[in-house]
Amino acid sequence: MSSRKISENSIQIPHAQLNPGTLRALVEDFITREGTDYGAVEASLDKKVEDVMNQLRTGNAVVVFDRSTESCNIVPVKDLKRRH
Repeated sequence: MSSRKISENSIQIPHAQLNPGTLRALVEDFITREGTDYGAVEASLDKKVEDVMNQLRTGNAVVVFDRSTESCNIVPVKDLKRRH
């Protein structure tokens, strides 16, 4: 997952509260960002979306909204805890 600094202006948004289409668009944006690494084996977009959605469902990743930049990101929980 992308490593991005989480500011004090960030709030966690429960992914289940997002419209499914909005969540899918957020996940696809996250996946297609330059610099996001999924390893040596290339997977289809649908497989990558499924993987990220599973991480959100299992609580291994969260949606974070940064109020200062008005942007969302998906962050691994381990990174969130390390920065806060």
